[in-house]
Amino acid sequence: MNETQALFPPSLISLEVYRSLPDGFTIRPLERGDYSKGFLDCLRVLTWIGDVSEADFNERYDEMVEAKGTYHFVVIEYDGRIVGTGALVVEKKFIHGRGKCGHVEEISIAKEHQGRGLGLKMIQALDSVAINLGCYKNILNCGPRNELFYVKCGYHKSGMEMSRYFETELDAYHRG
Repeated sequence: MNETQALFPPSLISLEVYRSLPDGFTIRPLERGDYSKGFLDCLRVLTWIGDVSEADFNERYDEMVEAKGTYHFVVIEYDGRIVGTGALVVEKKFIHGRGKCGHVEEISIAKEHQGRGLGLKMIQALDSVAINLGCYKNILNCGPRNELFYVKCGYHKSGMEMSRYFETELDAYHRG
């Protein structure tokens, strides 16, 4: 499989978002070759990753490609490294006229690049992908410390998150 094969068509990301990034930064869909550009290092800012080899990464990437129209990982690249990432997972429903709901996941910006508006650009990119795919809404879960950031991005409280874990209890960093 081609290392530069994009997970989804780049045209789903708004041109406005492409044009609004600071100089030297690019935003695009995740590519199969992004393992070597530090994709997982960027995610480690958010949470525990585990021991993921390049073969493991490629296997999961290929599974996401096969689930056409479901997984939309976006990355921000700077100087040949992945410095930001976020995902939109599209849920196809029977309700809302067989509508689609976007789930925003795994927003992570490398520590040395935080405070430059890249998180906002990531959310705007994921929102534009959702709109272009015909989602009627995006939802996300976050902790209290991130609530103000998402409010600034146009999100609001609309319910309560609940979860049921099926793994041994872990500390907050190691629990998804």
